[in-house]
Amino acid sequence: MVSIRDVAKMAGVSAASVSRVLNNDPNFSINKNTRQRIINVANQLHYSKKASGNSHRDNSKMTIGLILRHSNNVEIKDPYFYDIRRGIELEAGKWRLHVVKAFEMRDPDKDWAQLTKYGAVIMISEMTADAVEKVYKLNPNLILVDNYTNDSRYDIIQTDFSEKMQETLDLLYAYGHRKIAFIGGQSSKVKTDGTVERSRHEVRAESYQRWMKLHDLQQYIDVRIGRWSSEDGLRLTEQLINKEQRPTAIVVGSDPMALGVYKAINNSGLSIPNDISVVSFDDSEMNRYLTPTLSSVRMEAEEMGRTAVRLARNRMLGKNKMSLRIVCASKLKVRDSIKRI
Repeated sequence: MVSIRDVAKMAGVSAASVSRVLNNDPNFSINKNTRQRIINVANQLHYSKKASGNSHRDNSKMTIGLILRHSNNVEIKDPYFYDIRRGIELEAGKWRLHVVKAFEMRDPDKDWAQLTKYGAVIMISEMTADAVEKVYKLNPNLILVDNYTNDSRYDIIQTDFSEKMQETLDLLYAYGHRKIAFIGGQSSKVKTDGTVERSRHEVRAESYQRWMKLHDLQQYIDVRIGRWSSEDGLRLTEQLINKEQRPTAIVVGSDPMALGVYKAINNSGLSIPNDISVVSFDDSEMNRYLTPTLSSVRMEAEEMGRTAVRLARNRMLGKNKMSLRIVCASKLKVRDSIKRI
């Protein structure tokens, strides 16, 4: 059911104000625009006195359905996706919106029909175009987070990792580095049946290659792609440093992979940053405790989740007249893992 408190939260006013407006209290003075906003929110949420007194009524229109890329266990190992979901839950709580997991993308048997009953749907990470289309047809109040489609029908929240890769490489170039390698994970999209469509095309890897070509450093381009894991960070770095001309700097796609990079370099008897500079993406808490401290690109992933809820809320209230594409700004945190040569 939708309560007076639900309407109040969505309208940004007190429950008492909602009660007096909806009961047409002649002695209550309130701004005309605020009064109309309360009435609009109540109508959009299908609030009624009768329904609010019935505890068995469905409250699904106050609910956001989540379509998740990863399970809880995987999210714990990857702070980026964990923080996005945490931001969603915190912001939803602020507006008294409920959040439920509709399904994980890789579930082979998905209950697609349930998506129609939610006030909005937030999808974290990427499914194939036909899968996203299927979700959209079931619930047009769809918000895509960490998705890089160019479809103008959807509200999309993206990172600026392509631009931040260029800024990172500009810094390394200014520090004298030319032999710069990239280690990252495979890009993938999930199909409707839960299987994965893999690709070597990943936003950071492609940005790296473009930058190297623009700076006439084609001969030093070295892209190593594996899983987004510490184990593959270790394995791929071992391949790099055993080359005849090893790189002087390595850019890593994620902090979990960077742990493996650190271990491989240390195991070889080389030193960070004296022999090889390292810079990563994520800027998780552990970076401050590595030796040397890891330079990394920080994205406020929790704020991405909060922004997704604000977009979903506006969709539920019918406020958005056009689709929005929001590119979130990240920040390169320079620490002890890089140096001039």
